[in-house]
Amino acid sequence: MTIARRVFASPSTKVAAFVLFVVLILTITGGLLAPNDPLAQDVPNHFKGPSSGHLLGTDYLGRDTLSRLIAGTRVTVLGSLATVALGFLIGAVPGILSAFLGRTSEFFVMRFVDSLLTLPIIVLAVAATGLFSNGTGAVVLAVGVLLAPRFFRIARAETLGFASEQYVEAAQLFGASRFWVIRRHIWSKALPTLAVTGATSLGYAILALSSLDFLGIGVKAPAPSWGGMLASDVQYLYQDWSAAIWPGLAIAITVWACNAVADGLRDGLGAHAGGHGVTGQEAPAHDLDSLLTSELAGAQGA
Repeated sequence: MTIARRVFASPSTKVAAFVLFVVLILTITGGLLAPNDPLAQDVPNHFKGPSSGHLLGTDYLGRDTLSRLIAGTRVTVLGSLATVALGFLIGAVPGILSAFLGRTSEFFVMRFVDSLLTLPIIVLAVAATGLFSNGTGAVVLAVGVLLAPRFFRIARAETLGFASEQYVEAAQLFGASRFWVIRRHIWSKALPTLAVTGATSLGYAILALSSLDFLGIGVKAPAPSWGGMLASDVQYLYQDWSAAIWPGLAIAITVWACNAVADGLRDGLGAHAGGHGVTGQEAPAHDLDSLLTSELAGAQGA
């Protein structure tokens, strides 16, 4: 069975992948697929129900809800992707390298990471944006930095597991550098677990950024975002109780899709990958003589 079939073996994973594909298309196209101008106001037609001209109705200013939902997809998803990418860059790479530190350096690094893990992301992001800048860039930076410890701990744990394998010890015995060992043996085997972490972190980032937009931090009105739409619509629940449903559904369904795809990646990649992998399975035994020969040739070229 191929990797793709293992990843998408579950019907829920297939549905989640389709949802993320639609979200990706809306992110790429932005507001081009929107049936109306997401910023155009038509106050006399505010709080109108679904119709042929407005499939999801209008908001309190008469703006088309579907158009704003589509346009808001881009800023929400791109901001979340940037957040996860930042957390991965400043978390996973140092996490792999930290496995080769000495005991003293390791102690201080781990205590610093543990202190970051104790901080509530939303509260600290609000404080950071209040101190420095109140905008999307500041929100992405704050949340990305606070996601980094998650990648750090997982990358470090994977590296420590693989670093004790015989083929890694053989490479080091024959003089291979740490960077050669990481590039040849560690990085590719740690990627499945990091991919699962990235998928779950994307869902969390969407929740975090939408929460901050809901609080008025990040994307500024009248630019549409899922959290901003939810914040503006919830004020008018008495006039139109259904207004807040659509952005809330968009957030909930997308976060569910990220978590479902993460489950599929965990099952598919973990079953395929050797080593500790996502599921913690042991690596199959290798022929040590042929392994030492190949490692000797590779280490001499490193």
